[in-house]
Amino acid sequence: MATAKNVLGTELATCGTDPLTGFYRDGCCNTGASDAGLHVVCAVMSEEFLRFSRSRGNDLSTPNAAYQFPGLQAGDRWCLCAARWKEAFDAGQAPLVVLEATHMSALEFASLEELQQYAFKG
Repeated sequence: MATAKNVLGTELATCGTDPLTGFYRDGCCNTGASDAGLHVVCAVMSEEFLRFSRSRGNDLSTPNAAYQFPGLQAGDRWCLCAARWKEAFDAGQAPLVVLEATHMSALEFASLEELQQYAFKG
């Protein structure tokens, strides 16, 4: 199996393990045929983005055990759907992005330049 690549063209890094993220709950923003939402953007949550997402009908702050979802808070890293990140970007509410941990398929929704504008430095 080929190693997944990030938006920079290098090996996909781990996004987050506390809470454990990724569509496959493996800590990485890997994707596959069963990931209809393309959870490929490794984002660092902010209060502003969590409010924005809730206003769009996706409450990321409240736990949901049925989906092994712990509920998020500012500072958590989470694999977001690429379309949601782009929607937030267009609205000026995008969270920061860990480029090394963002899957290359995110480039189908946002340009590298757009993602770089919100690059997490830390």
